[in-house]
Amino acid sequence: MTNPAQAAPDISVCIANYNGGSYVLECLTSVYAQKGDFKLEVLLHDDCSSDDSLALVRREFPGVTVLTSTENVGFCVSNNRMVAASRGRYVLLLNNDAVLRPSSLRNLLEFASADHEDSVLGLPQYTLTERELVDCGYRTDIFLNPIPILKPGTHDVGVATGACLWIPRVVWNAVGGFPDWFESIAEDIYLCLAARLLGYRVIVIDAPGFDHWIGKNLGGGKVVAKRLITTVRRRSLSERNKTFVMLLCYPTIVLLAAVPLHFVLLATEAFYLLVSGTGYSKVRRIYRPIPVALWRQRKQIAKLRAHLMCQRRCAVRRLFSQTAWMPQKLHMLLRHGKPELH
Repeated sequence: MTNPAQAAPDISVCIANYNGGSYVLECLTSVYAQKGDFKLEVLLHDDCSSDDSLALVRREFPGVTVLTSTENVGFCVSNNRMVAASRGRYVLLLNNDAVLRPSSLRNLLEFASADHEDSVLGLPQYTLTERELVDCGYRTDIFLNPIPILKPGTHDVGVATGACLWIPRVVWNAVGGFPDWFESIAEDIYLCLAARLLGYRVIVIDAPGFDHWIGKNLGGGKVVAKRLITTVRRRSLSERNKTFVMLLCYPTIVLLAAVPLHFVLLATEAFYLLVSGTGYSKVRRIYRPIPVALWRQRKQIAKLRAHLMCQRRCAVRRLFSQTAWMPQKLHMLLRHGKPELH
């Protein structure tokens, strides 16, 4: 692997860091341990961390291009800034709590170079502690709740996880990056669905993959001891941002059918949580911000939707080829019971 200062890199690895502690060093170690015939640059955006992770990065990895923020701006803005500052033909967005397995970058570049130069790519994801397979990409239900694919091999998916997401710059530019107002959560669903709407493929490849501290940054978001554990903040951002994605990316005929039902089900869900013992304060913090955010962002939503729909190159049937029609939340409720909210 080479890293000359002047040559344009093949790959720009972008790592958004907020209070990354020591695990951001594991992430960077795994990046610099990658072997292959490619030029690499590594960028890290520190989102106003209050721990010593930025100092550790600067001491241990002086070759990293560091961008800093004087205020906490969230995952989407952090990545937008890094991609704008990067020079690579391909961008890899990598969580600071993710660890690449050996040869992953080489596998991604070789696959992209073999007639997939404009495809969004992902890798199999494993838990960092148990090394258990989490997913080989995701399908979604019509309300954009992710459904893990556990089948090995290379295949088209609805969503490749944003913890390790390979994006050709041409696709990033066509989509326009992440909406700044998403902040965090479901931005990978947006980018992958928008890319597919514009006619690009989303593929998870058969490769070593990466290990991940699931839920390390925002807490929760995983099944523990056969129960779904999550946080109010994660749930609130997830419901709000999935609603944004539907409004931005769903063709009108689907939007008119899906969105009213989506709000009915959200109201039903809120009522169920209340009567089953979840406190009113928690329920209010999850669901009340949704209509408020939709009203505040209405102009940005309309503008971005118009941009995407003008470029649309994907038929409705193909766009929803990775969609399951049974609501995933119902499946999870029947399997794991009511989610535990912290």
